[in-house]
Amino acid sequence: MTACVIEGVEDAAPGEAVRRAGFAIAADGSYAARLTLGANEPSQEEDGAGAAWFPERWTLDGPEPYAVPLPLDQPEEPDAEVLPLADGRVLIHRRVADRQAFSLLYPTGPVTGELPLGAVECAELTLLPPSPDGTRAYALAPGEHGATVWLVAGGAFGPEPVATVRGRCTGGVWLDGTGRLLALDRELDGVVKAVVVDLERGGEVSPLLQIAEGSNDRLLLADADSGLLLIRSDAPGHDRLGWGVLGSARPVRFPQCLRPADRTVTPFAVQPGQTLMPESCAVALRIDGPAGTWVGTWRPSGRRLHQQAAPEGWLAGTGLWSRDGVLQLPYATGTMPCGVARLEAPRDVPQDLPPDVRTELTTEPAQPEAAGGNGSAPRATRLVHKPVPLQQAPLTGRTAAG
Repeated sequence: MTACVIEGVEDAAPGEAVRRAGFAIAADGSYAARLTLGANEPSQEEDGAGAAWFPERWTLDGPEPYAVPLPLDQPEEPDAEVLPLADGRVLIHRRVADRQAFSLLYPTGPVTGELPLGAVECAELTLLPPSPDGTRAYALAPGEHGATVWLVAGGAFGPEPVATVRGRCTGGVWLDGTGRLLALDRELDGVVKAVVVDLERGGEVSPLLQIAEGSNDRLLLADADSGLLLIRSDAPGHDRLGWGVLGSARPVRFPQCLRPADRTVTPFAVQPGQTLMPESCAVALRIDGPAGTWVGTWRPSGRRLHQQAAPEGWLAGTGLWSRDGVLQLPYATGTMPCGVARLEAPRDVPQDLPPDVRTELTTEPAQPEAAGGNGSAPRATRLVHKPVPLQQAPLTGRTAAG
């Protein structure tokens, strides 16, 4: 299953991919975790004043989802971050002055067990999305000369730095199923480009997206099975949501249907298991507009954005797909504190649509910034900006539908 980490979209610079935080789903879809308030009492305010924050683990791979509270003797700060591992333990990140502390939490009968992992001496640090291997956890810390990727859980000796990347880095998308290749959005000289960090080659950095020399090209989501990439770029002249295929000579497109008027569209989950069929992958999107927040589903082959009401209490922007195309949306209400709504993606009906903006995509050997270890460098996807109408775009490689 494809997992995501979002609950409530935080502010971002214009055109920047939003930070995902709050509700995290393990890479294999087995568990989820969030920070939540204690049960409301009549004396408490509607905004939660006086309530205590504590971690909560959701089990998602059983017949019905259920939640297990993981409170400790002291309440948590509301800015703590949580991330579930595949074995059911929950990593918690706490900010204590200029130290970033990490522990693993787990239920032990009526109480919560805690295993301290150590701390990182820095003023700012953010957890990255769950590693695909389910056993390790990483975090990103900005520094004076660049950003540092830290292994904060799953190592042998507590938190340890594993890569340093020049520039200001944000985002974080895994490109493979083992937790080796991490994509980051890096800003250098005022321009943002997605790069690949190879964590098994000493943090070797290679280019990933290069649509135009001065364009801001960010990676939002990637699916390791199909190679489908969800991209946000201003190369077409203004900020657009588009898609491409990793390691392919296929065109990158910016579908018109993914830019509805007066609405913000943010992808949060891709259907897994569609090996060599990126056009068939269903993509789930959060849609924000004047009327509120709801759910969108879309397939590259269908070229149509389907919009559906979100379940009451949806933890907005979170969810995961099953391999057979069922979208699972976690929600919490006063009467149902742990629930998952299931939506089947609507079928696409062929219709005449405006042409997509496209860019020519080619694959070239990466030019790594720092080499280390043996073997060849990972291949990077380079995007060369050549917008033309889709009908005039000859496709190479695998056959594209739609």
